[in-house]
Amino acid sequence: MKRRRPSSRVKLNPDRVWELLNRRHLSQNELAALVGTSSGYLSQLMCGTRSPSAELRRRLVDMLGVPDFEDLFVLEAVEA
Repeated sequence: MKRRRPSSRVKLNPDRVWELLNRRHLSQNELAALVGTSSGYLSQLMCGTRSPSAELRRRLVDMLGVPDFEDLFVLEAVEA
């Protein structure tokens, strides 16, 4: 059975994350520890080379206190 490829993927909005980190006087490494991931993986998310899991997206939204998903993430179309 063939696996269907997703038509879009979720990416972290790094500009928004930096804005929120600066407001809270947090570093990227501190955020990684607070959401329970490695600083290397968070760096990959910030650079756009990886997409966060649903669980990590939830933890980031909770930790950064954003009201909406769209405030922190963008959907990027994936070509088939």
